[in-house]
Amino acid sequence: MSTELVIINQPRVFPYRREYRIAKRVMDVAICLLALPVVLPLMAICALAIILDSRGPVLFVQERVGRGGRPFLMYKFRTMQQSLDDSSHRAFMKAFVNGKIDSSEPAAACNSRCVSLRPSEEIPFGSNGNGKIYKPIQASQITRVGRILRKASVDELPQIFNVLKGEMSLVGPRPNVPWEVEEYRSWHHERLEVLPGITGLAQVRGRSAISFDHIVRYDVEYVEKQSLKMDLNILWWTLSSVICGKGAE
Repeated sequence: MSTELVIINQPRVFPYRREYRIAKRVMDVAICLLALPVVLPLMAICALAIILDSRGPVLFVQERVGRGGRPFLMYKFRTMQQSLDDSSHRAFMKAFVNGKIDSSEPAAACNSRCVSLRPSEEIPFGSNGNGKIYKPIQASQITRVGRILRKASVDELPQIFNVLKGEMSLVGPRPNVPWEVEEYRSWHHERLEVLPGITGLAQVRGRSAISFDHIVRYDVEYVEKQSLKMDLNILWWTLSSVICGKGAE
């Protein structure tokens, strides 16, 4: 893993409230430790199902950019086939960050407009289930167990260990990969002023059907207004969305 910091511009937000950060860290650790007796057996079941369903590692480990531009390894359950070509995904996400793709537009419109982003015109961009653009993922690329894990929103559970290690928080902006951060506009870097989270304000308010600029605006709003009450509200809204299956991939 690279240890080089990502160069970021001077931020306009300064979320350095020591008391809040200490209290939030205590809350993160306490909730994770209390959840472990339930989460660990569930994770064991998920791991066994992945092993029995397809070849490849149980975990998908990927470098992400955290607070202050520091890289770290984020953990997820593997939900896709092993050794897939990610060039289409990279091209799509770079265009998404640059504002060249709006996830709120109809999938058919983007497919016809963004052919140059794909290695083959026969590979359609993915949809979040309502005809809107989400990610360039084909159903055949996702494993059978992966579909269930994504639908139940449990593929992110291993990130509880990122939280315990202090690399992430339960609540914060979702971390991007380095090659997405390279495409950031100057004001986008403001979302890197806090620890990334398993869930965040953008996830509970907009899920996937919003542009990247809208996602960052929600993230910056969180950075400016964050409090323990807001964190607890976001956790509750996230739990409610998971139980209702709202916005699940």
